[in-house]
Amino acid sequence: MTEDAPELRASDADRERVAEILRDALAEGRLDMAEFEERLEATYQARTYGELTPITRDLPAAGSPTVSLTKPPVDDGSWAGRFVGGEGTSTWAVAVMSGFQRKGRWTVPRRFNCLAFMGGGEIDLREANFADREVEINCVAVMGGVSVIVPPGVEVVMRGIGIMGGFDHYEEETLPDPGAPRVIVTGLAFWGGVEVEHKVTKAERRRLKEERRQARHELHEARHEWRQERREQRENRRENRHDRRHGNY
Repeated sequence: MTEDAPELRASDADRERVAEILRDALAEGRLDMAEFEERLEATYQARTYGELTPITRDLPAAGSPTVSLTKPPVDDGSWAGRFVGGEGTSTWAVAVMSGFQRKGRWTVPRRFNCLAFMGGGEIDLREANFADREVEINCVAVMGGVSVIVPPGVEVVMRGIGIMGGFDHYEEETLPDPGAPRVIVTGLAFWGGVEVEHKVTKAERRRLKEERRQARHELHEARHEWRQERREQRENRRENRHDRRHGNY
């Protein structure tokens, strides 16, 4: 439950789930427009589970009245379907005053070795399959750089050394997904750098952007309907006052 770790950071998907509960509550008449706008604004400004939980505490919702830290079981088409076994489609890469890339739908071996000497490399795991649930990426960067990109939910363990260089991990602020792969990054950065960061794919960014655009559109429509209803109510009150003045009951 969220009360167990309220300080953990919430994701965009968590905020969208809360926003959906609020939209349902508005449609069912559980919230008026002012309450809906106030809570929706608080939802998109929330940074932690502790800030999100109170927003829907007094609202019913199918399956989960509040945000939960327990992620749903992995479907066969998700992480489980990306563990394919085998030896991997590529096991090493070298860039000497040049560059290399491994991205798209490739299979990460149990151990991948790479060297960047006065060059650069990119290892993108966002759409990759995995030979095993735990894989190791060994990076050596000498006056060069290697960037490792992993999707959200993947556990990353850093075991590299930086000598007059950097071995950096831009850590994710949410819990790893159940059943997700474990990526161990080892190696050496000498006058160079190795960095690991979590990023969604471009398709996922477009989907989240479209969801936010749709939410803004729905909010605009809801505000328009609410203003129209208020105008009709004011008009009805004026007509009632007019009828009372002229004795028309």
